[in-house]
Amino acid sequence: MLAGFLLLAVPWAAFALPSPSIAVKRTHERRSVLPHQWEEHSDAHPDMRVPLRIALTQSNLDVAYDELLKVSDPESPDFANHWTAKQIAQFFAPSKETVDTVIAWLEDEGIDRSRVKQTDSLGWLQVANLSVTEAETLLDTKYRIYKHASGAPHLGCGSYSVPEHVSKHIDFITPTVHFDSPVNAHRQEKRKRDVEPGIAKTIGQPRIGTTPKQGASLSVPNIITELEQCGSQITPICLQSLYKMPFDLQLATSKNSYGIVEYTPQSYLATDLDMFFKQFLAKAVGQRPTLDSIDGGEPQTELEGFGYNGESDLDLQYAMALVYPLNPTLFQAGDIVEGASFNNFLDAIDGTYCTYEGGDDPTQDGVYPDPNGGGYEGTENCGTYAPTYVLSTSYAYNEADLTPFYEQRQCSEYAKLGLQGVTVLYSSGDNGVAGNDGQCLTANGTYSASGTRFNPSFPGTCPYITSVGATQIKPNGTVFEAEEACETVIYSGGGFSNVFPMPSYQASAVNSYFEKYPPPYTAAQYNNSRTVRGFPDISANGANYVIAIDGEFDLVYGTSCSSPTVGSVITLVNDARLAAGKKPVGFLNPTLYANPWMLNDITTGGNQGCGTAGFTSVPGWDPVTGLGTPDYGLLVAKYLTLP
Repeated sequence: MLAGFLLLAVPWAAFALPSPSIAVKRTHERRSVLPHQWEEHSDAHPDMRVPLRIALTQSNLDVAYDELLKVSDPESPDFANHWTAKQIAQFFAPSKETVDTVIAWLEDEGIDRSRVKQTDSLGWLQVANLSVTEAETLLDTKYRIYKHASGAPHLGCGSYSVPEHVSKHIDFITPTVHFDSPVNAHRQEKRKRDVEPGIAKTIGQPRIGTTPKQGASLSVPNIITELEQCGSQITPICLQSLYKMPFDLQLATSKNSYGIVEYTPQSYLATDLDMFFKQFLAKAVGQRPTLDSIDGGEPQTELEGFGYNGESDLDLQYAMALVYPLNPTLFQAGDIVEGASFNNFLDAIDGTYCTYEGGDDPTQDGVYPDPNGGGYEGTENCGTYAPTYVLSTSYAYNEADLTPFYEQRQCSEYAKLGLQGVTVLYSSGDNGVAGNDGQCLTANGTYSASGTRFNPSFPGTCPYITSVGATQIKPNGTVFEAEEACETVIYSGGGFSNVFPMPSYQASAVNSYFEKYPPPYTAAQYNNSRTVRGFPDISANGANYVIAIDGEFDLVYGTSCSSPTVGSVITLVNDARLAAGKKPVGFLNPTLYANPWMLNDITTGGNQGCGTAGFTSVPGWDPVTGLGTPDYGLLVAKYLTLP
């Protein structure tokens, strides 16, 4: 090494130095222990072929927010000038420098350029016909065969190395330290707290996330038929009246689309759909959503009951009724054995997400084909389906459930969807300032029955989605009067993030809230820095919905009701724009915050939790109901004036 440095002092030394790409290598990834139920079996034969794939680092993520505002800000000349999936892939694709650097390294290692191919998603380089001997030399490693308890073999190694100047251009390489799903060393370094393994893919299990709460059963003769009775029961006609939605009148159905996202084992029952439609929309009897099956997802009937059918029945019955005759798409994610996470869904609608920032986390997300057998044995869905113009999801985690890195990676994907003109809606939670199941935090961010720190939801705190809270008709009130924050059975989730900074589009509204109505809490209860994302953004009724469930009518409650309702309103706004030759509205928030008059301001009610009264609804934006509830007439009038 000393001689090498001394050579730099003489003019001819450069001719004696090795090429930078074959310089001393450093460890890029290392695995300290084998994954559960895996064991080392044997050395790999030197002539065995290695399907080497190199995940390249993406570019331009630092300007994603600025680009999103250009197509979402109502004052921008580029409003609604949405990007295509191809443009998204190209813009965030690895830079030419990254591609050239990695290919030059491969060539310096003796791998001819003709053997290297960049994938259509642009995020990978594939090396053809590589032997174990070549791969071991390239990566300064030793390959072995590992076997799972099920008998499945896997080619891998304990660590591998690349040159320093190449490392920054590579997320990870397979097959190496990864077992059936990529997880890179960078992710482990960025973990800031311990989280429960596998919680992300349990989102569809009963009583997990923001699944609706069950109320009283109803006999058919007791179901309301008059608008004056909507204070005790909510039916489709109540919502159409509350939010001034058009009745069965659409002009661009063939051009429009609306997606409802569900996670197995949650599943609708066809008999429940028909029972609901027979009562409220007879001409829809027999209609079913269009199924986009993700990683083996299907409307399962093996497990039934409110805990398995309540969410999907609710979402689809109201979405299908409110946007009829448009037929929504059902994105059903995950098989009944393993389940799925939000990441698994995002993989299916964006092929570039499958590899972004090292890919999904196998300790949290569904791994397909199922490595343990018994589940979905097909290839993981990656860019299989196109996203719909509106995506409504009635599920949510707590921010504390997942690592900041996991959340930030996913949040960036919602920005990409917004750039493509997709409206992404998530319910904000049903336990006020507490998390799912009323969980609160201690000062160090862990769960505790005696915790007093507020527990914000995710993705509700991601600045690139629209978070939907819940309201209710006031006791003895009607659809023609102002609503209040939901305080029947559930409380509208709301508060402030512990992870994401405040986006510029909501700065004025949130700062005004703090100046005029400062909450009576300190930093001991919530992030009161006034620099972080506040949520929700918008709300809709979330109490006393009548649904058909397992052969009977029940009342249900939750922001699970609110999200598909707002999604239906926006889908109808899109219909009007599409009929006028315009594009869908896309990411809502910049326009909503710039034009709060389009919404019905909610000024009463709160969202108690964590041993406190929570926040309070006030004039303007608040962390209970956001900017208020939608008024279709005002929304469509404004959006039709925009490009």
